[in-house]
Amino acid sequence: MPGKIKVAVAGIGNCASSLIQGCEFYKDVRGSDELVPGLMHNVLGGYRISDIEFVAAFDVDKRKVGKPLNQAIYEKPNNTYQIVEKVPKWGDVIVQKGPVLDGVAPHMAEYPEDVSFRVDKSQKPVDAAKVLKDSEAEILMNYMPVGSEEATQYYAQAALDAGCAFINCVPSFIVSEPSWEKKFAEKGLPCAGDDIKAQVGATITHRVLAKLFDDRGVKITGTYQLNVGGNTDFLNMARHDRLKYKRISKTDAVQSNLKVPLEADKVHIGPSDYVPWILDRKICFCRIEGEKFGRAPVNIEVRLQVEDSANSAGCTIDGIRCVKLALDRGIAGKLTSISAYTMKHPPQQFPDPVARGMVEEFIKGQRER
Repeated sequence: MPGKIKVAVAGIGNCASSLIQGCEFYKDVRGSDELVPGLMHNVLGGYRISDIEFVAAFDVDKRKVGKPLNQAIYEKPNNTYQIVEKVPKWGDVIVQKGPVLDGVAPHMAEYPEDVSFRVDKSQKPVDAAKVLKDSEAEILMNYMPVGSEEATQYYAQAALDAGCAFINCVPSFIVSEPSWEKKFAEKGLPCAGDDIKAQVGATITHRVLAKLFDDRGVKITGTYQLNVGGNTDFLNMARHDRLKYKRISKTDAVQSNLKVPLEADKVHIGPSDYVPWILDRKICFCRIEGEKFGRAPVNIEVRLQVEDSANSAGCTIDGIRCVKLALDRGIAGKLTSISAYTMKHPPQQFPDPVARGMVEEFIKGQRER
C-alpha cells in the first residue's frame, strides 16, 4: 500500500477545520465499507482517508497561532458545523504565523472579536518555504480569505521554493493563470485549482439547472444567484472591493455550461450579505428566467441551505489524493481533470459528468486529455 500524504495548510479557518475533522471522522473507513458521502472512492489510487497527514499549518489570528493544530481548528472566529468533538494531536504540529499581507481586510477590525480576525502585530511571521521544507510537506493547501491576492501568491511561491505541490481552494487565480502554472510545470510540481467547488453548493446547483435549460432548448433571458452566510468568509466579502475574482470565478463556472454565454447585464452571481446568526450556513437564492416554445415564459427559483465548510471537505480529500497520485507519477503543472471536477475556475472547464469521467480515467493511470 502507498504511504502517507504529508499536507500543509495555509489558513486555519472553517474549511480547514471541516477537512481536518472529516479526516478524523472517517479515519477507519476501508474500501469495502459503505461509500463515504461526498467522496469519489473511499480508497482512491490506493490512498485511504487515514493516509492524509497534516504536518504544518499557517494562520495570522492570535487565537490560533502558537496552538496545536487540533485545538486551533475550534478557535474563534471559526463557527462551522462540528463533525467530531475532538481531534487528536497531529504529532507536534503547531500553527505558525504567516505574513498578513492582504489576508485581513481593514473592515474586519470594525466587528467584535468573536466573529472577526485578530492579529498580534508583535508576532513575527515565519518563512513559510522553510517551514514546508523542514516539515517535509508534499502538498500545500491554500485557504486564504477571498481577495487575498498577495497572500495567495506568497504561499504559491513558498510551495515552489519548498518543492511542494499546490492546491488552491480560493478565487485568486494561480493554476488557471498561465504564468503561475508554468512555474509549477517547470519545477516538476503538480497543481490543482482554482476556487473549490462544493459537493452540492450554490455554484454546482446553478450550473446544473442552467445546463438543463440550455440542453432542453430554453433560451435563458436572465439569471441570478444571491448568497448569504454568517461565517468570516461572508464578513470578509462584505466589502465588494474584495470580490472581483470571486464574481469572475462563480460567473464563469455557470456561463461555461452554456452554448452561448449570457450578456453581462443578464447574469448576476455572487455573495450578497453577511448575517451573523446563521453562522457557517450558506443560504442561496437562485433564479433562472427563460423562453421556451412559442416564446412562452418559464422560470425556476431555488432556495438552497448548506453547512458551507463541510460542503467542500470531501472534494478537497479527493483533490489531495489525486495530487498525490500526480506526485507519485511525476506529473507536473496543472491537473486538468481534478481541477475541472472540484474547482469553480479550473484551467479548462468541462461539464461535471465529463469531468468526473476524466478523473476516473486519471485514477486508473490514463493520461489527461
